[in-house]
Amino acid sequence: MIKNDFWITEMAAQGMISPFEPKLIRRLENNLPVISYGLSSFGYDIRLSPQEFRVFRHIPGKVVDPKNFNPENLEPVRLHEDVNGQYFILPAHSYGLGVALEKLQVPDNITVLCIGKSSYARVGLIANLTPAEAGWRGHLTLEFSNSSSADCRIYANEGVVQLLFLEGDPCAVSYEKRRGKYQDQPETVVFSRV
Repeated sequence: MIKNDFWITEMAAQGMISPFEPKLIRRLENNLPVISYGLSSFGYDIRLSPQEFRVFRHIPGKVVDPKNFNPENLEPVRLHEDVNGQYFILPAHSYGLGVALEKLQVPDNITVLCIGKSSYARVGLIANLTPAEAGWRGHLTLEFSNSSSADCRIYANEGVVQLLFLEGDPCAVSYEKRRGKYQDQPETVVFSRV
């Protein structure tokens, strides 16, 4: 069963989402519009951290290998700022990694699905569907593909993906119990591990 705003609020008070915004924010105090973040009816829109964003660059003769990942394949991207806010630029037809500002602590009977927001999808920016399994903790590393032929801004401190919380019977072995390789991720991009 998908969990609602009442449940999300109750679990956030117990540390499931931190920091937690108890309503959907669409404008800042100065009336500046933002890509929405915070609590929605059946989900929670998390923000992109301004700490780090990296983009895959083509390096002639190099192959990206998830079993033997070379961090040199990812180039740090500069954080920009103007009247619309802070943002990174994801070049046309490229792929990048960012990190969630919010830290999660997923209960043992919940799996979280991280899905893209329509504001970004409508300009060609696709968020990879990412799960956070029962018992997982940390800041999600988020994956984005710019499928358009234009460079795209991706705003820091604003909504970037929505989390959906799915409840099931408690599992025999949670992510924590199996000592998953992405447990306790910091607020930095975590590279592929095997």
